[in-house]
Amino acid sequence: MSEKCECVNVRKVVIVGCGFVGSASAFALMQSGLFSEMVLIDVDKDRAEGEAMDISHGASFAGPMKIYAGGYEDVGDAAIIVITAGANQKPNETRLDLVQKNAKIMTDVVTQIKEQEYKGILLIVSNPVDIMTQVAMEVSGFPEYRVFGSGTVLDSARLRYHLGQHLGVDSRSVHAFVIGEHGDSEIAAWSSANVSGVPLNSFCEMRGHYNHEGNTESIEEQVKNSAYEIIAKKDATYYGIAMVVKRICQAIVRDEKSIFPISLRMHGEYALEDVVLSMPAIVGARGIETTIPISLDEKEVSKLHESAEMLRGTRKEIRR
Repeated sequence: MSEKCECVNVRKVVIVGCGFVGSASAFALMQSGLFSEMVLIDVDKDRAEGEAMDISHGASFAGPMKIYAGGYEDVGDAAIIVITAGANQKPNETRLDLVQKNAKIMTDVVTQIKEQEYKGILLIVSNPVDIMTQVAMEVSGFPEYRVFGSGTVLDSARLRYHLGQHLGVDSRSVHAFVIGEHGDSEIAAWSSANVSGVPLNSFCEMRGHYNHEGNTESIEEQVKNSAYEIIAKKDATYYGIAMVVKRICQAIVRDEKSIFPISLRMHGEYALEDVVLSMPAIVGARGIETTIPISLDEKEVSKLHESAEMLRGTRKEIRR
């Protein structure tokens, strides 16, 4: 992997799509102090301009930042382009139901970015994120380490939150990943989960919990259904994923080499090829540095393969 191109402005970010997720991400990034310039792009130019104005008016409480509505001619020197553009997920609609219409939107967006000879990182957030990441990879032709999705970072945060609530500990001390599809076939990797280095089952027993199978099944269902429940109550999820966008951007800008379960292409890991799904990887200034092979038991590996097959099947259904 080459070093980041000198023509990239590490203090500039672009957000494509100013719906709930895009605007919440823009607000989170304004408060983060990571960037001094942010471009908002949307097919509805008035919406982008309104969001830019609204967020700019709070900049005096955060720090100097140039925030404006722009076009694809403004993306060339950005360090990161966050793509949130796409149709919203509706009640009773799975993330995969979105694939057909959002694949066309992603193709149009990435084609215009590619025309600018872009050299930075594409962070895909649009759902279904694993498949949209694969579309972005194929359309852009960019090196894979520069194109990845938010994956199951939010799902993993939800898992840690629920485990922290269950065990009565700070969720930041819980180490656990959700892997596979960001959606219905996702897998909680229980066999590698721990609390500050203590195996999960052992820690559960320390806290008086012995029904391991029942409790893990209940928590996994809560995590898997979180988005559906939020959408049913308020029509969309956006604050949690906005925090994910901020956190990933932080790891890139600061070259933290943090580990996240992001959407990436598999190259033989767990005997999986030619599929994009979520697995832990080290993320830094250049994007993806390397994947991290976490410990999985036979049942988890089997579920991972089932998730991969489902994603492959859905990818094939997209009309060219």
